[in-house]
Amino acid sequence: MDQNGDTTRDKQRAVPRGRAQRFGKFARLAGGVAGNMLAHGTAQLAAGKRPRVKDLLLTPKNALRLTRQLAEMRGAAMKLGQILSMDTGDLLPRELADILATLRNAAYAMPDAQLQEVLVQELGPDYEAKLKHFEQRPFAAASIGQVHKLSTRQGQPAVLKVQYPGVRESIDSDVDNLASLLKVSGLLPKHMDMTPLLAEAKSQLHEEADYEQEARYLKAFVRALGEDERFLLPRVIPHLSASRVLGMTFVHGVPIEDVAFEKAEERNRVAALLFELLMIELFELRLVQTDPNFANYQYNHDTGQIVLLDFGASRRFSAALVRGYRDLLAGAVDGDRAAMIKAAEAVGYQLGPEGSLYQETLLELAEIVLVPLTVNAPYDFGNSPIPQQLMERIEPLKSDRSFWEVPPVDVAYIHRKIGGLFMLATRLNATVNVHEILLPWLGES
Repeated sequence: MDQNGDTTRDKQRAVPRGRAQRFGKFARLAGGVAGNMLAHGTAQLAAGKRPRVKDLLLTPKNALRLTRQLAEMRGAAMKLGQILSMDTGDLLPRELADILATLRNAAYAMPDAQLQEVLVQELGPDYEAKLKHFEQRPFAAASIGQVHKLSTRQGQPAVLKVQYPGVRESIDSDVDNLASLLKVSGLLPKHMDMTPLLAEAKSQLHEEADYEQEARYLKAFVRALGEDERFLLPRVIPHLSASRVLGMTFVHGVPIEDVAFEKAEERNRVAALLFELLMIELFELRLVQTDPNFANYQYNHDTGQIVLLDFGASRRFSAALVRGYRDLLAGAVDGDRAAMIKAAEAVGYQLGPEGSLYQETLLELAEIVLVPLTVNAPYDFGNSPIPQQLMERIEPLKSDRSFWEVPPVDVAYIHRKIGGLFMLATRLNATVNVHEILLPWLGES
């Protein structure tokens, strides 16, 4: 959730609360989609056409209904749509991935009455006495909560992250209901085992809905990076923080994508610094902010600092996992497939028999993806052939059930982070020698 986000926050919609009310929303959504399918199918048949079910499901009217309803529900319903579009975009039907992708920046603000209810419950009936000014209109709204600008009693600029009521309690049922809707609709491949992904989505969402945990993560990052003048982080304001609200100092920045308009030298510096930050997070802190959303980074024009925001999706990794992943990267750098196989199995991959099609294909995909890390030369992300190469290699595998294995959860989070940085470096049209940044970290135990 960014501090200058452009959302549907000007439009207020009450957050549905309670399992019954939220299930009713899903039921009406399913009924509306089915009704649209029937009407559209009847029209097609009358015109002498034999429409496919998939084509009936993915009409513009149904796409609009799906995204609008999920955005109105917020919470896990909306968040799971975001996760699916980002984490399985190469595997989902392109049309569904595109529909779900629109949820990344779409959220309604809650009505003032609900906002006041949360503020009073979390900060007390006299919460206004703690503030000098509070902007009722949020300047960012996302799946779990919305953000307001304010100034403290001492006049310090700050922000308050406010969680939507009922969102935390509805996580498990929302995930199950949305998954059932997508499965019954036929939009998800029948042979795709969603169980591990859904379980992890629930776990992730419970973490992100725990603002006290997020405050602890933010403090950990401040301890690690607070003295590094290349980065700018907010600080937790304890007396404005509770279970469902998180008060933080305001840090100024513009969207990180604006760096794309800077000179090449600055674009390259910023992208390189983001990759160095990943190395610090993974190999030194073993605490990684895993959400690839660009809005979690901003840029301060005056100082050239990278602003770091939103730590709810942070994840801690064990020393053994980090060591295994380091060995995997070292094997890739050395071109040692045997070392890569050993390290991959150590971090949880099941690669199957030596020389099998499955094992060889996964190694080939890894080698394609890791080119920016393994080749000791500046890599031109703006003209990278990797997305096209992956698409060409993955497309024939979509109908092969043996390739529908969910990767080890921790590794999936690391790949999610790396993939997000690759996308951002591409957006910035940056050229970076990532190999040079990685190499010093590979020799540590």
